[in-house]
Amino acid sequence: MFDFLSSVAFAEGEQAAVPGAAGYMPIIWIVAMFALFYFMLIRPQKKQEKKQKEMLASLQVGDKVITIGGICGKISKLKDEYVYIETGFVGTPDGKATIKFERSAIKKVETIHE
Repeated sequence: MFDFLSSVAFAEGEQAAVPGAAGYMPIIWIVAMFALFYFMLIRPQKKQEKKQKEMLASLQVGDKVITIGGICGKISKLKDEYVYIETGFVGTPDGKATIKFERSAIKKVETIHE
């Protein structure tokens, strides 16, 4: 009788040692974690970068903008890499000051184009 029980236990032990679905579990977890990182971190960041590039490409003279430093003003001149922004300044005769920024320094455009 003991011989029968030991053969059953041995057979179960052999079956557990055979690679099957349990052998693929670490690979499945790694793939699942990569998919989670992609959909939670990478994809939204790429969408945001694409939206920012489109916004910077569509800048026009006369747009009201806010820079990443919090300076508000109106675009007076555009060049390839730079944007010139007019702001209100009390110390000048005409009450305006023009500041030169890189395009990437523009955070938000408040003008709505239709």
